[in-house]
Amino acid sequence: MSATTTTTMQSINPPVRSKDFSAKQPETIRLYPLSNYTFGTKETQPEEDPSVLARLKRLEEHYDKYGMRRTCEGILVCHEHNHPHVLMLQIANAFFKLPGDYIIHEDEEIEGFKKRLNERLAPVGSQFSGEGVNEDWEIGDTLAQWWRPNFETFMYPFLPGHVTRPKECKKLYFIQLPKKKVLSVPKNMKLLAVPLFELYDNTQRYGPQLSAIPHLLSRYNFEFVDENDNVVASTPGVSQDGRAPRTKVLAGSGAGEQDQGMADYTEEGGENGRQGAQ
Repeated sequence: MSATTTTTMQSINPPVRSKDFSAKQPETIRLYPLSNYTFGTKETQPEEDPSVLARLKRLEEHYDKYGMRRTCEGILVCHEHNHPHVLMLQIANAFFKLPGDYIIHEDEEIEGFKKRLNERLAPVGSQFSGEGVNEDWEIGDTLAQWWRPNFETFMYPFLPGHVTRPKECKKLYFIQLPKKKVLSVPKNMKLLAVPLFELYDNTQRYGPQLSAIPHLLSRYNFEFVDENDNVVASTPGVSQDGRAPRTKVLAGSGAGEQDQGMADYTEEGGENGRQGAQ
């Protein structure tokens, strides 16, 4: 059937309008285009632990001194080609993680979380100037809680019934990016913009926590605006120019390039991806 015939049939048979289906919906979220944001690099931030065993040992020491470790990570969302993209860090070209980290034991949760976000993503010195440099973080809804029952790599989106003293709780917060924002990533990391369809059901590459993000965001309706604040699409978004969204390297090695997605997957990278997402 030709495109002309299809258009004619659609005009002759308009869709049946169903009743409203928007009860109990959260507020619609406005997403700004990726081109609104400025990205740079700053000094290297080496990982605190040389191995998984060292990381678990440090967790055990923290628990002995301060009790359960509190970790906060942010789901930062913008859009490219009218499709939601999540900003994500890639470390050593191997594993992926959301911006954030464990909260210092003496800090309050939200302020401690903002401090961690600034350590990872805030520009330093006079590297940038203008709108978006000193923009504060708007911490939104808690979208998920993951629990670490023991001193091991596995985390669960529920607390097992027999566990009364979890060793770590990780919260994932939705963070609505403002109209303009300047982000600066450590030189030893990459900042990626990953489309939701790349994350969805992709535990092999991103692990169970990150691949669940499309589920977490499905509660929202989105409207997509262009650089001039014009609403160009709303949920469900479709590309206006016919190009399929792809993961894009925003800062770090290979900035400006398209990530190869599953084409660059290796068994070693996949294993690290699972570990990094824990």
